[in-house]
Amino acid sequence: MKFIVIGITDNPQPWFSPEVMEIIKVGRVFSGGKRHHEIVAPLLPKDAQWIDITVPLSSVFDNYQVSSVKCQSIIVFASGDPLFFGFANTLKREFPDADIKVYPTFNSLQMLAHRLLMPYHDMRIVSLTGRPWPEFDRALIERLPKIGVLTDKEHTPAAIALRMLEYGYTDYTIHVGEHLGNPDREHITTLALEEASNRAFENPNCVILAPLPAPPKERALGLPDSSFALLDGREKMITKMPIRLLTLQALDLPRKHVLWDIGFCTGSVSIEARLLFPHLHIEAFEIRPECEAIIQENMHRHGVPGINIHIGDFLETPLSLGERLPDAVFIGGHGGRLKEIMEKVLTFLAPDGCIVMNSVKAPKVTTDSHRLWDEACAELELRQEQPLHIQLNDNHPITILKCRR
Repeated sequence: MKFIVIGITDNPQPWFSPEVMEIIKVGRVFSGGKRHHEIVAPLLPKDAQWIDITVPLSSVFDNYQVSSVKCQSIIVFASGDPLFFGFANTLKREFPDADIKVYPTFNSLQMLAHRLLMPYHDMRIVSLTGRPWPEFDRALIERLPKIGVLTDKEHTPAAIALRMLEYGYTDYTIHVGEHLGNPDREHITTLALEEASNRAFENPNCVILAPLPAPPKERALGLPDSSFALLDGREKMITKMPIRLLTLQALDLPRKHVLWDIGFCTGSVSIEARLLFPHLHIEAFEIRPECEAIIQENMHRHGVPGINIHIGDFLETPLSLGERLPDAVFIGGHGGRLKEIMEKVLTFLAPDGCIVMNSVKAPKVTTDSHRLWDEACAELELRQEQPLHIQLNDNHPITILKCRR
């Protein structure tokens, strides 16, 4: 199969090079979105066949297969640069052996930067077009100085501004470009986040977030325990900061992708992990329903969006093997059912994954967690690593335990 992918803007009277015009002139089968068809229809041959790019894409690909039999190449129109989060990438993935040639034009974020006279070589690009929030959240947590965002009808400029305000990322200005490339409808707006959160913008649009002229906010290595909302105000119901950092070190998070925090309580481990390693996908589990409000408050206090919260008994929480497999698991609470929890974890744990737990040696603690850990590791044939024994000030001694398959 052969595809020729031509990038276009929102201009209703597009300009193409003589080479591209000749390709269109002799073409037979064309494809693109409905908006693309409206723009290029006057340029197409009278006997042209048009294949709309609509979901499900499997039907579109079937039409491509049929049409490729009777024509030399399928000419596809796509927005901007078809290799910039564009349809050419989809074609490469679906038809890896196809011959693909691309004629790009400026993408929307490039055009918005041009209109603003803003250098964009240092801009992080995030696509929210048909995608969830995690990569955008990561860019915020990393406090990047310039973020370009591709939007859709759900992830609008207003929704983006609201999310930033919700988690305290107020030190940005938002630039919104609507109908870029269309001389009659193009509109550029620069707003404070509060104002943008209450505005409606026309589609298609895109966003560039730029920092306000203020000193950047700095984060210390290790969040103070006093900065967290606690369960019933109980100071002992939180993994202390030095222990928390050692626990994250044991989990080897720089090289991990998915962290499960079982028994999160205040959420301190998940929140610290997310701030230090924003690439992580985090699933946090807790049996006590009152902890949901606590972790959400702590996420907002520390500017940490994107932790997925599960309330209920971990052993009864439905999980699917189709989900992202954890390669790092922290067990912060087990209710005396440690072996059962570890058995369930092993059903999902990635081959290179590890499990970490902190065991507290205290006179009034009736359950010997270290003994339960040793028994579970022996019965489940898990390989333990050298434990780390530590005592913080006058607190009870803690042993950081770690095992692998």
